[in-house]
Amino acid sequence: MRPSGRRLDELRPLAITTGMPKHAEGACLIRLGDTPVLCTATLEDRPPPFRRNTGLGWVTAEYGMLPRATTTRNRREAASGRQAGRTMEIQRLIGRALRAAVDMAALGERQITVDCDVLQADGGTRCAAITGGWVALRLATLRLVRAGTIASDPLTDQVAAVSCGLYGGQPLLDLDYAEDSEAAVDGNFVLTGRGRLVEVQMSAEGATFARDDLDRLIDRARDGMAPLFAAQKAALP
Repeated sequence: MRPSGRRLDELRPLAITTGMPKHAEGACLIRLGDTPVLCTATLEDRPPPFRRNTGLGWVTAEYGMLPRATTTRNRREAASGRQAGRTMEIQRLIGRALRAAVDMAALGERQITVDCDVLQADGGTRCAAITGGWVALRLATLRLVRAGTIASDPLTDQVAAVSCGLYGGQPLLDLDYAEDSEAAVDGNFVLTGRGRLVEVQMSAEGATFARDDLDRLIDRARDGMAPLFAAQKAALP
């Protein structure tokens, strides 16, 4: 039995709500158990400098936590004048994940920035940000398509992410903080709707793990993605 009482292959309660804040070209609040993340997509009709005169667009991401997203207050990174290394690593992951499903030529010379703000952290924040970030991105690109601004849909697939880990020798899906903090191995798995792997982040805590363990966790993640992809589709207009 896992600490949360869930089955080994059971996600936390999942909900995706769209429409707020209203000024963003795409926005949603994703809640995965006690981890809610606000995801907004901002469309700009100009690309970053390295994409100018290439005919190609760009998708990037930023990530942050509210000061009381955790049990004790974290100082705002803006107050220190620089982002923490963990923040930069996570937002680069989110950007890579979302770009895996974008045809940059179809997007054209414009940029979409997806902001992911963690309101409360109980494990799986980066995975929730990727899953919700795709919905915000999808809403922004739908605006372009429906307005006739671009000729073809720039999104080629869905992208979502889930955490998995070894706890008591068993592969668990979607770790909350209590499980993640005690897991012998934990990882984050980013997949497309077609089942292709975008990125796998794995680490052992105090002991090594076998290739068979990696395969078990990949299988657990792949099998557990269906509700995430279904919730993404259900959230769209």
